[in-house]
Amino acid sequence: MAVSAQHLDEAIAWRRDFHRYPELGYQEHRTAERVAALLHAWGIEVARGVAGTGVIGTLRNGTGPTVGLRADMDALPVSERGDTPWASTRPGVMHACGHDGHTAILLATARILSQTREFCGTLHFIFQPAEENLGGARKMVEEGLFTRFPMDAIYALHNWPGIPLGHIALNSGAMMASLDAFEITLTGKSCHAAMPENGADPIVAAAQLIMALQTIPARRLAPTASAVVSVTQINGGEAINVIPEKVVLKGTLRCLQSDVREQVIALIESFTQTQPPMLGVEGTLRWQSGYPVTVNHPEMACKVQAAAIAANTPVQWGVIPSMASEDFACMLQHCAGAYFWIGADGEMPSKPLHNAGYDFNDRLIEPAVNFWLALVRECCPR
Repeated sequence: MAVSAQHLDEAIAWRRDFHRYPELGYQEHRTAERVAALLHAWGIEVARGVAGTGVIGTLRNGTGPTVGLRADMDALPVSERGDTPWASTRPGVMHACGHDGHTAILLATARILSQTREFCGTLHFIFQPAEENLGGARKMVEEGLFTRFPMDAIYALHNWPGIPLGHIALNSGAMMASLDAFEITLTGKSCHAAMPENGADPIVAAAQLIMALQTIPARRLAPTASAVVSVTQINGGEAINVIPEKVVLKGTLRCLQSDVREQVIALIESFTQTQPPMLGVEGTLRWQSGYPVTVNHPEMACKVQAAAIAANTPVQWGVIPSMASEDFACMLQHCAGAYFWIGADGEMPSKPLHNAGYDFNDRLIEPAVNFWLALVRECCPR
């Protein structure tokens, strides 16, 4: 099994088409329709509308394990700064994370396997919507992904700037951090800015609380624990001569250990309840639960490593986890599997993910497809 020049040219064309017409989470109607039509044309069973816009292609070839391969399809609300012929045609929306590439890679893999049938078992090609902050993986699970399509294992890749082109990077444990978003409302008493003694200032309370939250990773956790508390928005006030009644803080919490996640959540709640009252201000906290820690299952991580070795693909084992987050974690909570990075840096370093100047490196398509094929050989040998 190999990627022919025709397969590669077609995959690049798909990738650039998806890039030209990006769609946000749960709005991937055009992308999903294109994916489903291609799978159907290749004789692959197609299930549409899973979690709204998700598509699952199923390819059966005799008796053997059932394995899922997942690609994410959604774009980001970012205005592209690129000037390529395939730059986004939709203002304020672009593929800044490479999901266009992931989708094209999995399509090319499905096409080759539908032609060669060089595996024994069942493959589910999972095209997932809404990975970016909206929890498309969780919704697919809730809508019966693993009951409608039982699997022995599931795998996902993500292109990764900073790693040489085509190199595989993973470990046998945590790969990506959990994600939780918080909103803290600080309610004081409004007054004239020249007479602060007549009010209770939520802005000062916000400043003190923000600094206090930063002491959680630094002073309340063990040095071996991994957590990031980031306040990313401060909203309050309308006039320069008025102390406002309310200030709203928003931010995120990221952790690499589930027990640390629970500990930090409790500490943020405690700080919100106890710090502002010192200034006569009331603090209320609202959580938006995000994603759990993305934790690989050791056996499946070893299969990824073995496939890389068998394919003579350089593999970086035991990589340091990222404090970014990934909703594939929700799938790994219900099915054994592994998540890994594949290097995106060619002759020139790739722009960072989520950067307005980012563009998926098309030279990555060939080694990524070859790796998926190698992993299928490893998991579903003939």
